[in-house]
Amino acid sequence: MARDDDRLKFVKLASARVSKALKDIQLIGNLANRSNYDYTDEDVTKIFKALNEEITACKKRFELSNKKGGAAKFTLE
Repeated sequence: MARDDDRLKFVKLASARVSKALKDIQLIGNLANRSNYDYTDEDVTKIFKALNEEITACKKRFELSNKKGGAAKFTLE
């Protein structure tokens, strides 16, 4: 029963957080309107670099939590 509760909690929180993140990304996209904002290509590069780095870090956390069996195996062959 606890697994079901954990699943329901995950689905609820993930749905809310991903929806919020998507809305916030859409709001960032609104900044592209040159008639309302002044920005440089460097600004845009920094924005997308920060977003990509955070997405990569988030994916790694999920990948690491899915690994089983302890430490990674190492071989020279």
